[in-house]
Amino acid sequence: MSHEGTYEMRVVSIDKVSEYEGIEIVIKGWVRHRRSSGKLGFITVRDGSGDLQVIVSKGVVGDEQFAACGRLTQESSLIVQGMVRKDDRAPGGYELDVSYLEVIQIAEPFPIQPKEHGVGFLMEHRHLWLRSNRQHAILKIRHQIIRACRNFFDDRGFTLIDTPIFTPNACEGTTTLFQTQYFDQIAYLAQSGQLYGEAAAAAFGKIYCFGPTFRAEKSKTRRHLMEFWMVEPEVAFAELTDVMQLAEDLVAAVLREVLIHRKPELQVLERDIDRLEAMMPPFPRITYEEAVETLQHKGIAIQFGDDFGGDDETILANEFDRPVIIHRYPAAAKAFYMAKDPERPELALCMDMLAPEGYGEIIGGGQRIHQLEVLSDQIRAHGLPEEAFKWYVDLRRYGTVPHAGFGMGIERVVSWICGLDHVRETIPFPRMLYTLYP
Repeated sequence: MSHEGTYEMRVVSIDKVSEYEGIEIVIKGWVRHRRSSGKLGFITVRDGSGDLQVIVSKGVVGDEQFAACGRLTQESSLIVQGMVRKDDRAPGGYELDVSYLEVIQIAEPFPIQPKEHGVGFLMEHRHLWLRSNRQHAILKIRHQIIRACRNFFDDRGFTLIDTPIFTPNACEGTTTLFQTQYFDQIAYLAQSGQLYGEAAAAAFGKIYCFGPTFRAEKSKTRRHLMEFWMVEPEVAFAELTDVMQLAEDLVAAVLREVLIHRKPELQVLERDIDRLEAMMPPFPRITYEEAVETLQHKGIAIQFGDDFGGDDETILANEFDRPVIIHRYPAAAKAFYMAKDPERPELALCMDMLAPEGYGEIIGGGQRIHQLEVLSDQIRAHGLPEEAFKWYVDLRRYGTVPHAGFGMGIERVVSWICGLDHVRETIPFPRMLYTLYP
C-alpha cells in the first residue's frame, strides 16, 4: 500500500476485532453491501471470518478516497485502516472508523442478488454462491464436523491412514463403480477405504481413514452425491457391539462440538437448536426384524429380506427423537465381507444409524469376516475376481482376529445437523447426477 505507515499496522481478522477496541488496525476483505448518507459512507466488509461495518467520513479520508468509496460495488475488494470502536447497535458490537481506504478492484455487477434465484442458476454459479451468509454458515459447520471427527479419533489413540483413491477392485459391488484407465490396467475410483483400513488395523490396532469416495449411483435424490467424504474407523479385536457404541459416541461428540462452537451459524440457518440439544445418547437400538414389524404395522408392504428405501428410513427415524441404530440385517442383502451372526447365520453382524427428521442413513458398518475359508467362500459366491482380492484374503492368513468398523458420510451429517433440504449445499462443489460444472 502506498499510504505511509499502513504496512506497519496490524492486519486483523474480523472475528478478532473485539480484542482491539481503541486500537488502529487494518482489515482486508470484500464489500458485502454499501450505502451513503451525505458525507458518510457505510460499508459492510466481509473477510471470511465475519462481517464488520466500517464508517468512511469524507472529512477524514479526503475527496479522492471518499469518491472511491462511492464507486464500490458488491464484492469489490479493498483494504481499510481505522480505529476499532465499540457500538452495541452494530452487528457484532463493533465498528471501524476508517482513516485510510485502498480499493483493490471494483467488482463487476454481481450475478447473485437478494432475490429468488432458481436452483439451477445457483448451482451454475456455485463458485460465487459460496460467498452468501447461508452457504458460509453451512460450510463453517461442515468444517467443525470434520474437525470434531478428527479430534474424536485422535484423542482415542486411532492412527490416521490415507487409503488409495485408485483401486483394482470393488468394495461395495460392481454396479456403482467409476472406471478409469490406469496406464495399461483398468482401475476404479474408491467406493470406500474399508478394505485397506482392515489391513492397517492389523498393523496399528485402531485406525481411521478420511477422504473422498465415489459411487456411480444413478440416484437423483436429495440424499445422493457421486463424490462424497467419509470417515471410516476400523478396530482390531472389535465386534458389532463395540462399533455400535463407537458410532454412538462419535455422533454425540460431533453434535456437541457443533452446538458449542457453531450456534451463530445454526441461527443463520434458522435451525431448531433446542431440538438438536435433545438428541443426545443413549441412542435407541432395534433389530432389522423389529424395524420391519414397525413398518408393517404402519401399513408398509415390506417383507423380511427387503432393503429399506428412503421413505422407509424416514418412517422408522420418525419413531424417535434422536438417531436410531438398526442392526442385524439379512446377510443376503449385505456385502461379501460382512460376518454372519453365529446364532442366526441368515443375519449379518451389521448396523446402520439413521438420523432423525427424515435425513436417513448417516452410518453403515459392522463386523468383518475374519476366518480365511469363510471369506474365500464368500468371494467365490459373489463371483468376485479372486486374484484382485488375494492381498485382502492374505490378512486372514497372518494373525487374523475379529475386527469391525463403519463409515460415516460427512455430507449427510452436515445435511441433518444444518437442517437442509438437499445434500447439494453440504459440500463446496457438489458432484451430482449430470452435474459436473463448475
